[in-house]
Formats: sequence, structure tokens, C-alpha cells
Amino acid sequence: MAFDGVTIANIVSELKDKLIGNRVYKIAQPEKDELLLTIKGSCGQIRMLMSADASLPLLYLTQRNKTSPMTAPNFCMLLRKHLQNARITDITQPGLERVVRLELEHLNELGDLCKKYLIVELMGKHSNIIFCDDNNMVIDSIKHISGMISSVREVLPGREYFIPKTQDKAELLECSKDKVKAVVCAKSMPLFKAIYSGFTGISPCIAQELCFRAGVDSDKPSMALAEYELDSVVSELHMLAGDIKAGKFLPNVVYENKQPVEYAAMALTSYSQKNSRLFDTISELLEYYYAEKNTITRIRQRSVDLRKIVQTVLERNIKKYDLQMKQLEDTAKREKYKIYGELLNTYGYGAEPGAKSLQALNYYNNQIITIPLDPMLSAGENAKKYFDKYQKLKRTYEALITLTKETEEEIQHLSSISTSLDIALKEEDLVQIKEELIESGYIRRKGGTKREKVTSKPFHYLSSDGYHIYVGKNNYQNEDLTFKFAVGNDWWFHAKGIPGSHVVVRTNGEELPDRVFEEAGKLAAYYSQARGQEKVEIDYTQKKNVKKPNGSKPGFVVYYTNYSLVIDSNIEGLIQVEEDKKN
Repeated sequence: MAFDGVTIANIVSELKDKLIGNRVYKIAQPEKDELLLTIKGSCGQIRMLMSADASLPLLYLTQRNKTSPMTAPNFCMLLRKHLQNARITDITQPGLERVVRLELEHLNELGDLCKKYLIVELMGKHSNIIFCDDNNMVIDSIKHISGMISSVREVLPGREYFIPKTQDKAELLECSKDKVKAVVCAKSMPLFKAIYSGFTGISPCIAQELCFRAGVDSDKPSMALAEYELDSVVSELHMLAGDIKAGKFLPNVVYENKQPVEYAAMALTSYSQKNSRLFDTISELLEYYYAEKNTITRIRQRSVDLRKIVQTVLERNIKKYDLQMKQLEDTAKREKYKIYGELLNTYGYGAEPGAKSLQALNYYNNQIITIPLDPMLSAGENAKKYFDKYQKLKRTYEALITLTKETEEEIQHLSSISTSLDIALKEEDLVQIKEELIESGYIRRKGGTKREKVTSKPFHYLSSDGYHIYVGKNNYQNEDLTFKFAVGNDWWFHAKGIPGSHVVVRTNGEELPDRVFEEAGKLAAYYSQARGQEKVEIDYTQKKNVKKPNGSKPGFVVYYTNYSLVIDSNIEGLIQVEEDKKN
């Protein structure tokens, strides 16, 4: 996920292809550290987003506009004064540095042609957008960096601009094969680390990929490489440099469990190619990737309060259940006390006054047992004492059987809500979960607030054989899917013995191919608490065999006739219907 020099080389290649010769039409500053330039010309109209945000620096082309503040910040006003209608004449990247330099020509107040530079530095917490004149002097920057902040370089109006060399790294694009070999072997460290710490612009991800392509263990010490291994690594680095110079890039995103986990401007062959998606341009990739990541992050943030409520109540119920089970174990003595009482009534006449015990034949198993006695009480009184203990423990046992069942159902219900929160992908998916928590008494509905409108729908997949498969996102959807949507001969799937989604396959009265059962089983495994496991047991049966007990929690069902299969929870390759993605 590194915004490395290779990715930036791809961006520069795309910007050169589309923007050179075009003019800056509008300049906006939607955020404190962000610019949005509208470009017009042979490319039509397109926007260039550049962000110097310390946590997420970005630069890409987009068609989307962003709302700007009513009053433009000073830096934005300065750029409008100098660069409004300026023509982009060149876009460069020094070596593989994470720096993009835009050269622009414009007319000054006297009508003379002037040259200016807009420099975007994409260096994590050191990111900045700097405006310079043709003498490389800083006119202004989106972030002012004084000597109090950095002892390496000041970024202030009137200072000379330069790229600080804080690390002794080689420039891959300028290195001969011998130089590359020398850099790789310079320090004794894992090979992939020697690559990314030895060359400018190479991220750990790209370094790992190059090791994989070379067929060399990435963790092997660089100074311990055999000659043929070293030659293979050097060859891969040389080919990477050649592809960058030739503008050969392959923007792609890699997925794991349907979520984007990595991207690069080159093919990541170390991952399964079935789990990757290619993009026409690096801008499309970046816009898509960070939109997806932002969605996931936003959902997690929005669900934090709900998760905290569920987790707190769940932990409380688990502790309560453990205590109840311990008390239930203690009631196991009740039958022993009953037998003591019965045997004392039968053989108590043989007990001597003041005796502390009595040996008697247990006529239930024909064994001699020793019955403890209170020497201050008669045999009859001891018998009554044991019968009283028996009755007390019996009442406790009967009460605990009901209580433990209720607590166990509560734990199952809360665990299913927790799983629903893990499944939620959009903010509207949280609405029904919150409503369930309100109706279950875990959250109080604020006075005067109405029930929120439900727009979330079950996931909708299409099997390889063209059958429609539906997956509930929460308990309410599970219940509607099973008892309102599905018909008698539709097939119903659920992970065995753990919280998870109800999965329904519409049969249309037809007999399903085996592959459909496998794909539906994978979905039931993936959308359950067993997500990520390689072997998950799935129960499946026809919908007509699934029943809902009276008074049970939402989504809770029983079935007594079913089949089972064991399958993995990997759903890569399964097709999700696009209409449902948009809903």
C-alpha cells in the first residue's frame, strides 16, 4: 500500500500523456492540505487532486468535484493569481523520488511569459505542495516548515528549494548492473530489506515481489546469496528500471476475502492472479482503492459504539453463564442427599446416639456407603436435614436450567449481532442492527426519534450455473429471507453451530447442480463467525424444513432434517450482482 517511487513514476507517465499542453482552468483548496486543479484542453475537462495530508498523501486525476470553502485560503488565492489559465509545459519526477514537478507557463501583469513550478512532495508526514519561481526560489507552500520544525530544510517564502538527501540510497534508473549488485550486497540484512533500503523509491511490497520473481527467499541474507541468485535479483531490478523508463506499467489491486489489501503499478505475481483486478490507469486505481478503504474505515468507525455495547453485554452474559454453570455443578449433590435421607429413614434405627456416621447398604447399587451425621441430631432429624438440602438444591437446579438456557440464547443472540456488525459494508447496513439492539432493550430510543428508513438489502450472488443466491446481512434480514422470501423447495444454508447469515438458493423448482451447493456453502462459511477458516461445517436443507420456535430471538431457527458439507470460506470468483452493490 506504499505510495512509492514506482507508483509515482506511473502517475507522472499518465499526467504527461494527458495534461501537457493543457491549461489550468480552476484552482480550489477543498481541505487544508489539498488542492483540486481543473484542467481544460485537448484532454477535455479533467481534475487533478493533490493532497499533502500527512497520513494519506495523494496525486491522481479524477472527474469528481469537491465542495470548497466559501473563502479561499491564502495559498489558493496566490495560485489563482499566478497560475489561472497557465499552460502545463512539462511534468517530471527526479529519479524515483516521491516528488512530482509541474512546469507551468503564464503571462504576468505586464504580459511577459513567465515560468513557475508547482512541486508535489508525497513523503508521508513530510508531504507538501510547494510553489516556486523559475530561479527555484520558494514563493509559498501549503505547509510552512521553519528551522524550529526541521533542521534539514526550511520551506518558507524566499528560501531556495531543494530535495533533502537524508538517506544514502542509490538511484535505480541511473545504476549499471554492477552498481545494482554492489548496492544489494552492501549490507548483511534480509534480501528484500536490502533492496528497499538500498534504492530510492522501492517499497517493501515491490522488494518482496522482485524477490519472488527472482525465485529467491526474500528473508535470505543478501550477503549469503549464491552467484546465480544474485544475478537473478539484479536482472529483475534491471528489468524494473527498463519498464519504468519505457512507461510500461500495470496498475492492479490485490484482494483478500473481497477486501482490497494491496496495490502496485506492476503485476504482483506473488499473489494469486484470481484475486487481483487490473485498471486502465493508476488514477482510476488510486481513486477506487482509497474510496474502498475509506468506506471500510468509515463503517468501522460508525459501528464502534454499537460494537462496544454488544461486547459489554456479551462479556457480562458470558460471566453470568459461567457462574450459573458453576452453581449448576454444585446442585449435582442433590441426589446424594436424597439417598442419604431415604437410607436414614430405612436404617436409622441402627445409629447409636451421638454417632458421627452410619454405614448402610445403598439398595440402588448394592454398595455400602458411609452417611455423615450430626451427632447432636437424631437419625430422623438428620434424614429431614438431608431432605431439606435435597429440596433446596432441586429448586435451584430447576431454576438454573431455565436461567442458563435464557443466558445461552442471549449469548447466541449477541454473538449473531456481533457477526452482523462484521458483515456490514455500508452505513445503511447498520440501521437494522441498531434497531434490533433497541428492540432487544440494549439501547434506548431517544425521545421523539422515529425508526430510521431501512434501505439495506441482502447480498445477491449469481452462481456459476446461473442460480440466484441471497445472503442475509443481519438477523432481521435472515428472518425475512427465510420465512418471507424463500419458498418451500428453495435450499437453505447455515454454518453449523455458530453465528452467521442465512443463505437461500432460489431453485425455481429445478434440481440444483452440485457446484451450486458448494458455492452456497462457501457463502454461508464466509458470512459467518468462521470467516477465514479453511474447513467449515455447513448444514443445508430445504426451506420447508426450517422452523422458528415461538418467542425466539430474531433470526433463530430450528431444523431436524438436514445434510452437511465441509468447505472453505474463500468466495473469490463468486459473482455479486451489481444492482445490489449500488443499493
